[in-house]
Amino acid sequence: MFASCADPSQLDGLAWLLCYLTTGKQFLFYGSFLTVIALMVIVAPVALAFGFAGAIAARAHFAPLRWLGKGYTAMVRGVPDIIFFLFVPVAMDQGLEYLRSKVLCPSTGQSPWHDGEFTVCAAAKLPLSTTPQIWHEVYGFVLAVVAFAIVFGAFAANVLYGAMNAVPRAQLETAEAYGMTPAQVRRRILIPQMWSYALPGLSNLWLILVKATPLLFLLGIEDIVYWARELGATKSGFYAYPHPDWRVWYFLVLLLYYLGMTKISEYFLGKLTTRLARGQATMAGEAMRKAGA
Repeated sequence: MFASCADPSQLDGLAWLLCYLTTGKQFLFYGSFLTVIALMVIVAPVALAFGFAGAIAARAHFAPLRWLGKGYTAMVRGVPDIIFFLFVPVAMDQGLEYLRSKVLCPSTGQSPWHDGEFTVCAAAKLPLSTTPQIWHEVYGFVLAVVAFAIVFGAFAANVLYGAMNAVPRAQLETAEAYGMTPAQVRRRILIPQMWSYALPGLSNLWLILVKATPLLFLLGIEDIVYWARELGATKSGFYAYPHPDWRVWYFLVLLLYYLGMTKISEYFLGKLTTRLARGQATMAGEAMRKAGA
């Protein structure tokens, strides 16, 4: 990055370290923190939407829809997360390419799944081989977001379903007695009231999501774990900046990062819990009422 870094062999001490920390690969390491943060920021609302849909479906009076909602949560909760993290991207990728092959590929009369391989014509590939590398990375990231959203959406659905059931039935019956339709009761009474009950579970789910982001490494995405392992490993004299095994220091940075993210999350979640508990008939709301008295 700096002109003085042109010949690393002539550097030592702090000058060597400064040049080492400003190499292109080091900036990829720094940028990977943004990738992880982007994953959390995008997955959280998408998973919440999945969870909300699953919870509403599980409470539906229409039996097939209720079975679908309960089946979604039961299936994902009953299978190890890593199975879904690995299965969903592969299944989506092959499914999309299969649909594209039906339109873009000449008919061969043979299934794309044959001889133990999945093969489609070049025109059906996602992304195309001629597509810039950045779009290959974006595509992989989108598949990862969907996988995370499906898994955490199922857990969110379970939390929201329990929170909806925790809203006192008397409040819903009172709203019905005033002539509100089921949709109005759900929109004006049930959903606003449930958040104070759901937030503790959703808070834990958010912290689990924060800790689950290293699974990006298993999906082939160059995240912070990938770069910490890559850059921290022993580098011989063949490299511009040779060094011994520094993985412990790189992983120490990741340790501090995750501890910092947890502390920041706990602070804002605590503020949100206090705000939602105000005036609510919950343990937190009752504690606030007594403190005010």
